[in-house]
Amino acid sequence: MDKTLQELAAFLHGTLENDNQELRITGVNGLVEAGPTEISFAIPPYVELCHKSRAGAMILAPGERELDRPVIRVGNPKQAFAELLELFRPQEEVERTVSPLAYVAADVKIGKNVAIQPFAVVESGAEIGDNSVIYSHAYIGRHVRVGCDCIIYPQATVRENCIIGNRDILQSGCVIGGDGFGFVTNNGKHNKVQQTGNVILGDDVEVGCNSCIDRATVGSTIVGNGTKMDNLVHLGHNDIVGENNLFVALVGIPGSVTIGNNNTFGGQSATVGHITIGNNNVMAARCGVIRNVDDNQILAGFPAMQHTEWLRQEAKLRKIGDLVKTVKALEKEIKELKQKP
Repeated sequence: MDKTLQELAAFLHGTLENDNQELRITGVNGLVEAGPTEISFAIPPYVELCHKSRAGAMILAPGERELDRPVIRVGNPKQAFAELLELFRPQEEVERTVSPLAYVAADVKIGKNVAIQPFAVVESGAEIGDNSVIYSHAYIGRHVRVGCDCIIYPQATVRENCIIGNRDILQSGCVIGGDGFGFVTNNGKHNKVQQTGNVILGDDVEVGCNSCIDRATVGSTIVGNGTKMDNLVHLGHNDIVGENNLFVALVGIPGSVTIGNNNTFGGQSATVGHITIGNNNVMAARCGVIRNVDDNQILAGFPAMQHTEWLRQEAKLRKIGDLVKTVKALEKEIKELKQKP
């Protein structure tokens, strides 16, 4: 596939500068990797470096750096780059059939244009919505409801009674509806508490590879529309997560935490259980949240504090070595003074 710059500008609803009518764009690539017939993009702070790229054309925001090559100006260059990736590198089509090598219980309700690949398992009472794809070795438990246009990749597991929304993506190895970590200790023995609830995922949710969302002890663990989870993320039982949250890799949220909308959890950040987190917050990487969080906060450190306060604290900690040297020098000087008559 190749496209003219005019075609790409129209596709992106952007404004073309320095048009080169002879240039045919054959693909899209990163700023460093792009070649003379590919298009790339740049956002701050990398705009100042884009003139060093070999890309034949660039996508930039209005008002950014002028270049000596074709530029398509759009409001959101990163979103435009994502759209071009889908244009030039569309996902491979999956044959929309139910493989005879899959196990599909007799009473499963299957919508239109569904693919169930070899060795997938769909248990009794399950429902699979229109246009969904169940890859090989995926497991769909009893009475699970999978919405329309979902993709469930190999080795993903959806346990009994869980509900998957529309356009959800479950990456390989993730587990939806595993038992919550519930035990009662009696005479030194840990006795399991039956986990009787389920997990409900909203629409447009993505769960990364080997991430786990535990079923509720009673009721439901809920993940709202548009929330995205990276690989190796854990949500505990009875968590209620709002819409459009981002969980970066290795985030751990224990049970009974309520999270609002539009929050970002940096890599390896975590919370204690039974707290409430508001809306529009950012928890920096390795942040440890131990109490309720209001709206519009940027937190860092352990225990979590305002990001500006954490920066000041870190700056002071870096001076401890010099402070120790100063104290030792003062101690030596005082000792010498005491020894004088």
